[in-house]
Amino acid sequence: MLELWGLLVIFVICPLCGAVPLIAWITQIVSKKQLAQLGTGNIGVSAAFYHGGTLVGMLAVLSEAFKGIAAVLLARAVFPSGSAWELVALITLVLGRYWVGKGAGTTNVVWGFIVHDPLAALFVSLLAGISFTIIRSRQAAQYGVLLLFPIIVSVLHPEDGFRLVAAVGLAALLAWIYRQIKDDMKLPVAQASPDSQAAMNFLRGGDQSILTLDDELDANYVGNKAARLAEIKRWGYPVPKGWILPPKEDPQSIIDFLQPSELSPLVVRSSAVGEDTENASAAGQYESILNVTTKQELQTAIARTIASYNAPLATQYRQDRNVKEAAMAVLIQQQIRSVYSGVAFSRDPVTQEMDAIVIEALPGSPTQVVSGRVTPEQYRAFVVESDNVSFIHLEGQGRVPPIIIKQVAYLVRHIEERYHGIPQDIEWSYDGQTLWVLQARPITTLLPIWTRKIAAEVIPGLIRPLTWSINRPLTCGVWGAIFASILGERSLGLDFNDTATLHFSHAYFNATLLGQIFRRMGLPPESLEFLTRGAKMSAPAIDTTLRNLPGLLRLVGRELSLRQEFQADNRRRFAIGLSQLSQEMLDDLDASKLILRIDYILELLQRATYYSIMAPLSAALRQAIFKVKDTDIDNSLTPEVAAVRALQNLAQQAKQILSATPEAQERSAGSVPEFDPDNVFEDLAVSIEGQKILTEFQNLLNKYGYLSEVGTDIAIPTWKEEPETIKRLFVQFMFSDQPPKKRKKRPLFVQSRVNLKGRVTEVYSRLLAYLRWSFIALENKFLRAGYLQQQGDIFFLEFNEVRELVQAPDPEKISRLQVLIYRRRSQLERDGQLNPPLLVYGNTPVIVPTLMPALAPDRVMHGIPASPGQAEGRVKVLRNLQEVPDIDSDTILVVPYTDSGWAPILIRAKGIIAEAGGRLSHGAIIAREYGIPAIMDVQNATWVLQDGQRVRIDGSRGIVEIDNDLRPR
Repeated sequence: MLELWGLLVIFVICPLCGAVPLIAWITQIVSKKQLAQLGTGNIGVSAAFYHGGTLVGMLAVLSEAFKGIAAVLLARAVFPSGSAWELVALITLVLGRYWVGKGAGTTNVVWGFIVHDPLAALFVSLLAGISFTIIRSRQAAQYGVLLLFPIIVSVLHPEDGFRLVAAVGLAALLAWIYRQIKDDMKLPVAQASPDSQAAMNFLRGGDQSILTLDDELDANYVGNKAARLAEIKRWGYPVPKGWILPPKEDPQSIIDFLQPSELSPLVVRSSAVGEDTENASAAGQYESILNVTTKQELQTAIARTIASYNAPLATQYRQDRNVKEAAMAVLIQQQIRSVYSGVAFSRDPVTQEMDAIVIEALPGSPTQVVSGRVTPEQYRAFVVESDNVSFIHLEGQGRVPPIIIKQVAYLVRHIEERYHGIPQDIEWSYDGQTLWVLQARPITTLLPIWTRKIAAEVIPGLIRPLTWSINRPLTCGVWGAIFASILGERSLGLDFNDTATLHFSHAYFNATLLGQIFRRMGLPPESLEFLTRGAKMSAPAIDTTLRNLPGLLRLVGRELSLRQEFQADNRRRFAIGLSQLSQEMLDDLDASKLILRIDYILELLQRATYYSIMAPLSAALRQAIFKVKDTDIDNSLTPEVAAVRALQNLAQQAKQILSATPEAQERSAGSVPEFDPDNVFEDLAVSIEGQKILTEFQNLLNKYGYLSEVGTDIAIPTWKEEPETIKRLFVQFMFSDQPPKKRKKRPLFVQSRVNLKGRVTEVYSRLLAYLRWSFIALENKFLRAGYLQQQGDIFFLEFNEVRELVQAPDPEKISRLQVLIYRRRSQLERDGQLNPPLLVYGNTPVIVPTLMPALAPDRVMHGIPASPGQAEGRVKVLRNLQEVPDIDSDTILVVPYTDSGWAPILIRAKGIIAEAGGRLSHGAIIAREYGIPAIMDVQNATWVLQDGQRVRIDGSRGIVEIDNDLRPR
């Protein structure tokens, strides 16, 4: 029983003790300052000394020493004196101190360890004091102590393995925390409390306190330019040696330290906080001074650079770009004696051509290029990938050797990849031996980056204004709520309304924003593709993941309770709402009541959208965790799968009825089809059994009539409105024998989420169908009133414009309505002729016609493996469902996307190639259900491949091989 109390003390009381913010309270009471809002935001002893002064610092030491001693004594009260549990108590204390109290816990551990083992503490203190006196490096002494501490414990207590493990764990925890939190000792001494400055200067360790590009730098402290160069140098790229003078620091120490000369000139550069960021480059706004050869010149150059921060043009620039006023750090580097130099853009900032690298170069210094006074030589390079081998295609000639230009092209593209695909502006120099990176910053005009990858599956095809005005706030709002619940305070500054936009009448997701979100969550930028499309994902960073652990645990809690929440909402909201909507007669409602009905549907959709996002994510996560194969999942509750199976079964029954008639037997004897495909429904109506089939067909159409070609687009007619397509497919099913694929037993933990996803999809799709039918009823009233001229016009208005027509019709606006609709309809038609790019850079993309490459012999295209198996056949390109082609056993169907309405067509094909989608898309699910090889995410497939072309597809490897020996027919 005593040990049970001991565990309670160690794992509950000690973390709570560490979480109590005594230092914050002391600083608030004594100096009236809030540490969380000052400097690094840490709430520790160093911060107390720095911001509060000596008295506050000493009280902070006493308070944290008390915590450390108390933790050890509490453990000692229930466990033997000097046991390893005392160190475990310190570990849990430090965890509470870090996660809640916002401090490292060093003082807690020091005093707690003195009480735990005075002799070992004495040895550690002596060695630490000697090493700091000799080395004068606080950081080296800090990590040295963490290394010595477990060694001394092992020497003094070799028989106690548990104690050694606890000591190693405590040291590792502190080392990890030191890497996570910013160091208050690196803040400018001049800004510290006056009575603490002398002590801080001593602890910083003399000249060793000078920051260099070899250090891990904080952009919020020394500016983005210096921080990025330090990061690039750590990655292994050549960066000239550099030293940093932080804002408001006394420059004398760095002037005394450096030795500029004619043989070793320096360059003094700005590194303002807020410069070279994704929002503002500040190019040319601040001073940079070359050829600094004396200490006097160095002092003058530093002063000029700092003063340039407050120059009128620089101040106006920051105001225009909404950049917060901050401070100027100064970067001092060895000057490279350039043979060739220039700038390079990893993407063309003018034409926005995706694959083009633009390089401007000249013999000599790079300042010639960036100054604008000399016209540089211009080159364009294209990095071409072929069979995992990269090579450069170069355009342009000049005095700079092509081999140098190609090296620059590789360099900028690799740095872009390091920065998660964000286009980079690189300043470079070549000294005859080494290609140096002088500067790297985002190309601000090419941000944000918008991607169709995910978006093309969520809401594919051309999108009309009404659809977008409804889908965008629903989707962005729900995603924003999910992200905010995980990030908590770290979501501040993120505008989730910018998650999606329209370019060329197609949906795009904000890859830049999503990357920021996932990095703040501690997840790789490709996480969303993993969750929604089944793509591969690299391992998340453990440090930031642990930092977001409370939010991630909240998300896990939501996932575990998802089924119960949906069942409760289905009983209280969805079932009642859908029943009410089905019973209302739309023709009996006036325009204002139709608007109320639409608002009610949107209210239900707000909650349904949450489930339509969470259910697929939950299913994907469980499938990945338990390593369940796609082929082992049963999607029979997914509406499109259930509809296709029901249609097939009914078609086979109809086939048996018509095959049994005398006319059918005569036709069969004559080697012709047993029944006339053009008169199937008329022939069925003749007999009682056939009439039952027709009744069941109508019931099936009523049951699944809410499905459409694009389930998320209310502008697309439903099956109920246009049943001819389903009738043709019903007839085609009568000519084939394709029974549903039998499945083995599935893992319930995963299958339950897949089943939930199917039920959610049904609710969500039915609500969207009711929303569409409500707008059509409203459109009919507008047509009769003369507001609109033809069917479909309403979908070229935004929802607020529709609402205004009902609630406050303005004759002047009504008179201009047809012009507005005509312009939007014409734009949609023009956009329909384009092949929209996969990526769009910036908010005002340039329309660049996409040139499809000529088909080389044995051309190979790649995509995401979605359904295993191999197939060879002839291509049939189908860009929409307006014209359903004849599909036979030799057809490889090529489609732009695969939404729910495509299901009946897809199962007729021998193989499927889709431009958009992943392993979890509708087409992939259907293909696996029926054992059809399928490949998703094959870029430009509907444009490159041609009808009649012979192809071989491998759904296990995601490969499409084009056989050019057999030309298109």
